[in-house]
Amino acid sequence: MQDESEDLMVQAAWYYHVEGMTQAGIAERLNLTRRRVNEMLSQAHETGLVSVHFNSPLSLCAELESRLCNRFGLEAAVVVPSPSDPALVHKVLGKATADHLTRLINARKPHTIGLGWGTTLRETIMSARPQNFEELEVYSIMGGLTHGTEINTFEIVRSFAERFGASGNYLVAPIYMDSAEAREAIFAQSSFRKALEAVRSADVGLVSVGDVSGRSLQVRYGLPEGVAPHDLIVAGAVGDVIGRYVDSEGRQIDHPLNRQVMAPELEDFSKIPTRIVASGGQHKHAIMRAVVAAGHVNVVITDADCAAQLLDDEAPRDRRAV
Repeated sequence: MQDESEDLMVQAAWYYHVEGMTQAGIAERLNLTRRRVNEMLSQAHETGLVSVHFNSPLSLCAELESRLCNRFGLEAAVVVPSPSDPALVHKVLGKATADHLTRLINARKPHTIGLGWGTTLRETIMSARPQNFEELEVYSIMGGLTHGTEINTFEIVRSFAERFGASGNYLVAPIYMDSAEAREAIFAQSSFRKALEAVRSADVGLVSVGDVSGRSLQVRYGLPEGVAPHDLIVAGAVGDVIGRYVDSEGRQIDHPLNRQVMAPELEDFSKIPTRIVASGGQHKHAIMRAVVAAGHVNVVITDADCAAQLLDDEAPRDRRAV
C-alpha cells in the first residue's frame, strides 16, 4: 500500500490536472499550504508519477473522491483502496482518518472536537502519530458502554486526548437510558447540559456508523434488554449514526430508542461545521448511503467499494489493494 505522501500527491495532481482546480483550492481541500501543493505537483512530474496519465491505482480513489464531493456537496472525501481481506478495512480507514484529521487540526486549529466511538475510531487513535495540540478540547459526542475499548467512550476520548496532546471531556452515561423521561432528567442536570452544549458547539465532529446486523458492536452489546435488531429493521432502520437509528433516506425511525439515546439531536449535530464519518465495508453500504445522502455529514472517509456504492457504481476489481 502506498504511503500518505504519494496518496496526497496523487490527490493534488488529480485535482490540478483533471479537475482544473487552483493550487489555492487544492490547499484548502487537502488542508495543506499552497507551497506544499506546489512542491507536490512538481514532485509528481519529476518522479514520473504524473505524465500523460496517472501511474498509480490511487488515481482511481482520487476520482471517486472528486465525484463524491460533487455528488453530495461534501467539504472533502478520502477514499482508500478496499483491502482484499475485509477484516482489515477498519485498520486501513483508521490510518486514513488519522492522517486527514492531523492535517485538518494543523491547518484549521479547531478548538473542540466531538468524538463518537467504534472500531474505526479506535484504529484512528492507534494509527495517529503523537501530537501536541494543547488548546484542543475533545468531548464524548454520545454515551457508551463499559464493555471493550471500542465502545467505552471514556477510553476512546482519553486515548484520543493523550495521543493528540489535547484535553478530554467525558459524557459518562450509557448510550441509552431506560426511558425518554430518564434521558430528559439526566440532561436537565447542569453538568450533562453543559456537556451537550459543548458538543453542539464543537468545531469538528468525528463519528462512525453502524448497521443493524450482528457485526455491529452496538447491536451486540448496546441495545437495551427487550430490543432486538428485528424490531429496528421492521421500523425501517438500516443503521445508526450517533446512536440514532435512521431509515434508507437518513430519517430517524419512529422507535423509543431514538428518544432514549444520550446524544445530540441530528438537527443539532448538523450544526457542527465539519462532520466527518469514517466507515466502510460491505455491511455499511446502506447506512453510509443514508447518512451521506441526507447531509448528516460533510466529510466522508471510506473505502473504494463503499464509495462506488454511494455513487451507484460497481467497484472494479483493480480498486482493491493487494
